[in-house]
Amino acid sequence: MDKNVLIGIETAEDAGVYKLTDDIALVQTADFITPVVDDPFVYGQIAVANALSDVYAMGGKPVTAINLVMFASCKVPMGYLPKILEGGACKLVEAGVSLIGGHTVDDLETKYGLSVTGIVHPEKVVRNSTAKPGDVLIYTKPLGIGVLTTAIKADMAKPEEIEEVSEVMTTLNKAASEAMVEAGVNACTDITGFGFLGHLYEMVKFSKVGAEIYTENLLFVKGAITYASMGLLPAATYENVDYVGDFAEFSESVDEDTRMLLYDPQTSGGLLIAVPEEKADELIAKLREKGVKWIQKAGKIVKEKGIKVF
Repeated sequence: MDKNVLIGIETAEDAGVYKLTDDIALVQTADFITPVVDDPFVYGQIAVANALSDVYAMGGKPVTAINLVMFASCKVPMGYLPKILEGGACKLVEAGVSLIGGHTVDDLETKYGLSVTGIVHPEKVVRNSTAKPGDVLIYTKPLGIGVLTTAIKADMAKPEEIEEVSEVMTTLNKAASEAMVEAGVNACTDITGFGFLGHLYEMVKFSKVGAEIYTENLLFVKGAITYASMGLLPAATYENVDYVGDFAEFSESVDEDTRMLLYDPQTSGGLLIAVPEEKADELIAKLREKGVKWIQKAGKIVKEKGIKVF
């Protein structure tokens, strides 16, 4: 393998990292999603925040982006396309990322996202595979996004619920990433399609450690528990259950709806950060200073393999 490839696909990292010089490495990723809300402008914002998140999770700074667009012109009015792109462009401006091109094709289902290039110091990359026993797990967004977007598709979500989950999904992980880089952390991953437990499973598996999760400290978007109790779970939830398998063990005090929400696939979820215990308060303070709204002490890293949920 090319010696300049610092991170590839071996440990299911959020992005690839390629060393250019002793001071600069490229962070590269691509991601796109189908519509998760009805408003095309908001959908564009969400898709961009979601795609940039992989770079933020590595402690990198996204610099340039290329639009990836698959548009179902036979099903969706053409007037929606410029609104989607306008929403995406607005979020790129907020992130300070330059849009330098794109590619659009006609498709049977609309999808939008980005190919993103970022930069990071080769010795300051934050990996998902370097968590250490004793680390505190900090999570930066509420869970239940997949359940809410399913409720939106079923025309069951209330306006205030749609407003809140849209705010969560359109919020960049930029501030959270900057805070963790300043504080100095051991590991990080963003929580997306594999759900909270799926991405935690990858973190502890490749770090060769285990974890304890305290559900009483977790936040959920409005309506998530109600809709989960009604069975409004995305199909991928059950795939995530199979993916984690017996690696996760639940206390009897954790009800079934909460268990399923921990497997719920997230769109543009937050950062799950493993920080040394002595730096946890500093990280939380920096997150607050930078305006991160949803800070949770989700649990801790332990030596014993497996995930125990309390």
